[in-house]
Amino acid sequence: MNTLKESYLVDANGNTIGVLLDIEYYQQLLAQSEELESIRAYDAAKASGDDAFPFEQAIAEIEQNRQ
Repeated sequence: MNTLKESYLVDANGNTIGVLLDIEYYQQLLAQSEELESIRAYDAAKASGDDAFPFEQAIAEIEQNRQ
């Protein structure tokens, strides 16, 4: 795990209004966030109890409904 050195942005009154992150750490956070979003979507799909069908079929139905 990376050691995070925190850098904050403050306004004229000393209120914290932002944070500066190392770009590599920021990119790691984005990747982890996207992975977590995928996991949550998978969990929601599994919990829904809906029947699964092939991806190609889903795309065909979406394209058909667009017309």
